[in-house]
Amino acid sequence: MYAIIRTGGKQYQVTAGERLRVEKLVGNVGDSIELADVLMVADGEDIKIGRPVVEGAKVSARIVEQDKAKKVVVFRKRRRGGYRVKNGHRQPFTGLEIQGISL
Repeated sequence: MYAIIRTGGKQYQVTAGERLRVEKLVGNVGDSIELADVLMVADGEDIKIGRPVVEGAKVSARIVEQDKAKKVVVFRKRRRGGYRVKNGHRQPFTGLEIQGISL
C-alpha cells in the first residue's frame, strides 16, 4: 500500500515505515503529525484518486529530525568590474517517518 501526498509545494510517494525529508513543518522531534493532503491511495489493484484530495484519507507520521541541509554556495562575479559577492544558504527541512496510511 502506498500513497501520494502533497506538502511544501511538492508531491511524495510514501509507504509505511519509510523515512523522507520534506520542507520544514512545525513541530518538535518525536511529535506525531497527520498529513491530510493525500492525492492518491493505492492498495494492490484498488486505486483511489482524489479530486483534488481523497476524502477521509490520512497519512500519519512521526518527526524524527529538524535540521538544515548542506550549505549551497552562491557566488556572483562580473568580469573587469571588481564585483564579487559570495553568499551561502542552508534550507531547513523536517525528517519524517511514515507510520501508516488510513482511508
